[in-house]
Amino acid sequence: MPRILDGRLLLLVILFLTGLQSTKVLSEWKKCGDRECETAMSRVQATTDYVGPDCRYLNFKTGEEIMVYSKLSRKNENLWTGSKGKDFGYFPKDAVKVEELFIAEEVEVLTKETDFLCLHGDKYPFE
Repeated sequence: MPRILDGRLLLLVILFLTGLQSTKVLSEWKKCGDRECETAMSRVQATTDYVGPDCRYLNFKTGEEIMVYSKLSRKNENLWTGSKGKDFGYFPKDAVKVEELFIAEEVEVLTKETDFLCLHGDKYPFE
C-alpha cells in the first residue's frame, strides 16, 4: 500500500510542476495596436516550421500566414502573439517575416496573468 501512495504522490508533484510551467509569466509588458489588444497589428508569413514548447505557443509550417495581435516587450521582446485560423499563441518573431502592417503606432500595456494560460478549446485548464 505505501508504494501505491508514493506513486500517486509523485504523479501529483509532476502534474503540479507541469502546470506551473505553462502559467509562467513570459513578460510584464506587451505592445499592441490598441489598449485592449484586439486590433490586428500585422500579417506575417512563416519562414520556418515552428513547434512550441507547450500549449501557449502557436505551431505552424513554413509559408503559413499569421495575424499578429501583440508583441511582448522589455523582458522578452522575441515573442509575438498571433492567430492562424482558430489557433492562437506565442511564437518567435525570428520565425516569420512581415507581409503587411495594419497599424502605424504601437501601444505598450501591462500583461495580465490570463495572457499566459493555456487554452484548450473554450475552457481554461484550472476550471
